[in-house]
Amino acid sequence: MPLHLEIVTPEAKVFADEVDSVVIPGIDGEAGLLPSHAPLVTTIQPGELRYTKGGQEEYLALGEGFVEISSDAVAVITDLAASEAEIDEVTVEEAMARAHATLEDPGDHSAEELASVQASIQKSMAQLRVKRRRRSL
Repeated sequence: MPLHLEIVTPEAKVFADEVDSVVIPGIDGEAGLLPSHAPLVTTIQPGELRYTKGGQEEYLALGEGFVEISSDAVAVITDLAASEAEIDEVTVEEAMARAHATLEDPGDHSAEELASVQASIQKSMAQLRVKRRRRSL
């Protein structure tokens, strides 16, 4: 019995398909999900989502969001979901450098703004891990 995985961002439904298993980046670490999982709603943090279908493992970079899990479905609502092909490594590295520069010299940025900058760094790191994964295999 497969899981129905659906990933939605504010812009579009990014993914919808039947998969064998899903691993999500949770607040307390990764959570592996298989069919017949106990129902759960929880937050996700920026990181990598992995799913397996037909013996093939695929990766997506995720931002912050929520996941709703039922016995036969996983619904992810996130502000970022990008596959390796969608990630522009140079653009992500430039954004990460700007974010690091802001943290090194915070100036008059508020605590909320600095937290947002830190979140953008986490999202950038997730994207770079997904983009560079194939090179390290």
